[in-house]
Amino acid sequence: MTNHLNAKPPVWFWIVAVVARIWNAMGVMQYLGQAYNTESFRSQYTAEQLEMLSNTPSWAIAAFAIAVFAGLIASVLLLLKKKVAYTMFLISLIGVIVQLYHNLIVVKSVDIYGPAAVVMSVMIIGFAILLLLFSKYSIKKGWLK
Repeated sequence: MTNHLNAKPPVWFWIVAVVARIWNAMGVMQYLGQAYNTESFRSQYTAEQLEMLSNTPSWAIAAFAIAVFAGLIASVLLLLKKKVAYTMFLISLIGVIVQLYHNLIVVKSVDIYGPAAVVMSVMIIGFAILLLLFSKYSIKKGWLK
C-alpha cells in the first residue's frame, strides 16, 4: 500500500504541471503585451478590437492580471509540489470568471471577435477548472505537501 505522506507523483503529473506552466506563461505574455501595448501586440488586432481593449475598465484589467499571474504562480507551486497551488489556482479561476464576465457579457466581445471569442473563453475557463481540480486531486493523492 502506498504511503500518502511519501507518494511519488506519476510521470503524467509532471507532464500536466509543465503544460500548465507553459499555458500560464503564455497568459502572462498576453497580459504584458496588452499592458505595455507593444507593437507586436497591436499588430494582432483590428482597429475595432484595439478600441475595445483600450476602453477596458481597470477592474477587468486587474482580473486579467490576477488570473494570469496567480495561474503562473500556481503552476510553479505545482511543479514544486506545494499544496498552496490549489489556492492559487482558485484565485486564478476567480480572476478568469471576472475577466470573462467583462469580455462576454459587458462588452459582448463575440460581436467584435466572432465565434473565436467563445472558443477561446471556453478553453480558458475549462483549463482553469481542470487545473484547480487537478491540484485538488494531487493533494488527495499526497503528491503535494
